[in-house]
Amino acid sequence: MYLPECIGINSQGRLTIGGVDTVKIAGQYGTPLYVMSEQQLRENCREFTGAIREGLDGHGLALYSCKALCCKYICNICDEEGLGLNVTSGCELYTALKAGFPAEKISFHGNNKSKAELSLAVDSSVGRINIDNLPELESLTKIAAEKGKTVSVMLRLKPSVAVHTFEAAQTGQIDSKFGFALETGEAMDAVKRVLSSGCLNLTGIHCHIGSQIFDSDSFVLAVRILMEFMAKIKEETGAELSELDIGGGFGIKYTDSGNPPKIPEYVSSISAAVRECATLYGLKMPFVLFEPGRSIVGSAGVTLYTVGFVKEIPGVRTYVGTDGGMFESPRYALYKAKFEAVCANRANEPWDQTVTLAGKCCESGDLIQEHTRLQKVEPGDIVAVLSTGAYNYSMASNYNRNPRPAIVMVKEGETKVVVRGESYDDLIKNDL
Repeated sequence: MYLPECIGINSQGRLTIGGVDTVKIAGQYGTPLYVMSEQQLRENCREFTGAIREGLDGHGLALYSCKALCCKYICNICDEEGLGLNVTSGCELYTALKAGFPAEKISFHGNNKSKAELSLAVDSSVGRINIDNLPELESLTKIAAEKGKTVSVMLRLKPSVAVHTFEAAQTGQIDSKFGFALETGEAMDAVKRVLSSGCLNLTGIHCHIGSQIFDSDSFVLAVRILMEFMAKIKEETGAELSELDIGGGFGIKYTDSGNPPKIPEYVSSISAAVRECATLYGLKMPFVLFEPGRSIVGSAGVTLYTVGFVKEIPGVRTYVGTDGGMFESPRYALYKAKFEAVCANRANEPWDQTVTLAGKCCESGDLIQEHTRLQKVEPGDIVAVLSTGAYNYSMASNYNRNPRPAIVMVKEGETKVVVRGESYDDLIKNDL
């Protein structure tokens, strides 16, 4: 059984997060409920900033990927810990700005930004806009010219690096909706269009090869491909780019199986490859950007549920019904994502039962985990699903008109609501 660093078991045999009893948290705020350890969040941020100081002499920046979990409180933590932000929608950008996050440390990504989103980014003077395709390049050029602004941009490229992850999380291959292909010449065409635009400043190039990657070799290969292309840009156009964004996708441990590198190992391997290639191609050392998301928030969160029923089907399986489901924890329904589960009020008892955790939505596929080990539970028990800080709240929906739960932050033994849970009135307020 794998327990993240912020998770423990107290003298009463109950599960804790950040030293606080999860059963008490569930009793105070109700379930389903997202709970996060602020200490773990900050420690994860510091792993990146420390690794960048060590591996790059500080010549780099971690951009927290807001798609993993976006709210003003998280933005504030990232600002205090010295991270930038990677936003992928107008509202992620709006959230960051409303949190008072420095616009110059924001990079705006996404494969189909609207004109309104691009205008907001230009008006806000974000640090970089990452261009994904030629129509977007043309649209941004027009917007920048009309506003009389010079906009710093990067180009998202497809380095055709295969990674060992599930298919839906592979994004760097040529058959992808994201970015410009190197093989077809469209990437160099985009470079030349930006350089001749008169209002766009090409600072660098970017890639994102996938998510939940468990080795550094794929990142190293991507670095070599991108640095070779930067040398080609200099050779053909005379322009030497100053930034390299290697993306994110750094894997974390969810269960006993799998052993991803530590953050300093990822950063060290990437940094060494950048230095080697800069020397090889006679380039200045670029400012290196990283985009951690899951690796910042994933291990810092748990989701709490109350058991409603236990339904044993002899010779088939045992269902444990929860008051949550795919509406607030969609990743198993989407990807068969694996998580550890614990009966929070029986955490010191043996995991001697194999169960399927079921959600309350009116769908047979509304399952949270299948064939997972759990303590023997009964109605009224609290079940915690671990390492759910990333891509649960951010992908949640109101299916069956279920309200999305609150997010509670644990800090120094105290709890605080940082995102209010939705009410029934919230769900009907836009009905006419």
